[in-house]
Amino acid sequence: MTSDLMFHCYILRCVDGKFYTGHTDDIDRRFAEHQSGVFKGFTHKRRPVELVWNETFQSREDAKSVEKQIKGWSSAKKEALINRNWAIISELAKCRSRNL
Repeated sequence: MTSDLMFHCYILRCVDGKFYTGHTDDIDRRFAEHQSGVFKGFTHKRRPVELVWNETFQSREDAKSVEKQIKGWSSAKKEALINRNWAIISELAKCRSRNL
């Protein structure tokens, strides 16, 4: 028997232009929590927030893995992901690997 539960990795754009990346099993509830400020955290003083990217995964581990990867990215690379500009993402990845 397979579960219908999906997991999400998401990016929010905060009112100050900063990005927040997270994961959840209920994107609507989690977005509402960020928007309402129910939790004191990164987005609390940066509201309102806008959901700018969301991808679904079969497992929490996959969603967390992508979240961790994206959190290490520059704002420019996150912006390219939001715009689904794979050429820029690829170029930014090459630039980073040359600087390591």
